[in-house]
Amino acid sequence: MNKTSMLYQAYTQILKEELIPAMGCTEPIAIAYAAAKAREVLGCMPERVKIGVSSNIIKNVKSVVVPNTGGLKGIEAAAAAGIVAGNADKALEVISQVVPEQKAQMQEFLEQIPVTVEAVDHGLIFDLIVSLESGEQSSSVRIANYHTNIVYIDKNGEILLDQTDLTDCSCAHEGPAENGLTDKNLLTVKDIYDFAISCDIEDVREVLDREDRL
Repeated sequence: MNKTSMLYQAYTQILKEELIPAMGCTEPIAIAYAAAKAREVLGCMPERVKIGVSSNIIKNVKSVVVPNTGGLKGIEAAAAAGIVAGNADKALEVISQVVPEQKAQMQEFLEQIPVTVEAVDHGLIFDLIVSLESGEQSSSVRIANYHTNIVYIDKNGEILLDQTDLTDCSCAHEGPAENGLTDKNLLTVKDIYDFAISCDIEDVREVLDREDRL
C-alpha cells in the first residue's frame, strides 16, 4: 500500500484511534471520564448526582469492578471514582493515578451523596449523561457513540458545547455510529493485509511503544 495514499493515511489513523489506553473495561471508565469532566466544569464537589445511561451500558457495567476503587462495582462507583479522584485531561486513563486515601473518599461519597441512575433512550447504543448539582450550581456532560466523544457540556444552564445534532438519529439503532472517527466502512481483509505488510513502523511508533508500556 502506497504510504502517500489517502487509504494508507486512513488505516494509520484508524490504528491510532483504536489503540487508546484505558484503565479496565472502557464503559465504566467512560462514565468516570464524564463524571470527572462534569466535576471540573462544576468547580466543586457535588451534593447530588444524576446519571442517565443507555440500556446497553446498564447491562455491561452494573456488575463490573471499577479499577482503582478498592473493589467498588457498577455505574455509581464509576461516577464516584471520576468525581473524587478523576483527571479529565487523561480521558480513558482518568482514574489511573488514584491514591489510597481517595479510595476511602469514594466509599464515603457513595454513602453521603445521593446518586441516581436512570435509563435513557436517544436512539444510541452508547450514550451517557452525568449531571451534578451543588446548591444552585449545576453541570452536565454527555458522551455519545464512543467512549471519549463528549458531545454536550453545560454549566448553570449555559451551553458550553453542543454537538448533539451529530449523534441523535434513529439510524443509530442499526449500530454504534462513530461520528468524529475515521470511517471504518473502507476496511477490507485485502487492504488490512496490505497495510500490515507495508506499514512504515515509524508512522505508528508512538502508538506501538505506548502499548508495550501498558
